[in-house]
Amino acid sequence: MFLEIVTPEAILFSSEVDSIFVPGSNGEFQMLNNHAPVVSVLKEGTVKIHLHSQEQIHKDDLKGALAFHPEDAKILTLAINSGTLEFNENKAIILAD
Repeated sequence: MFLEIVTPEAILFSSEVDSIFVPGSNGEFQMLNNHAPVVSVLKEGTVKIHLHSQEQIHKDDLKGALAFHPEDAKILTLAINSGTLEFNENKAIILAD
């Protein structure tokens, strides 16, 4: 699936990923490839991005807000205050604050 994370300041992330774990307003949930279409309000928490198994991202390529998970280099994390998620046809867009 393709993920794009956008903030008012910049596009933080734009790439193929294996899965996304987000803090939804009614609880945390995960999306995998071919997930049903969804629109959700996100609350304060951590977005976890499981990188595509073929993808190689280097620390220098990351914007300041994204970080590698301390226990797994194939997981990126992003702390958000709030946001909105739209997922449709294997493309996810997160508008984060």
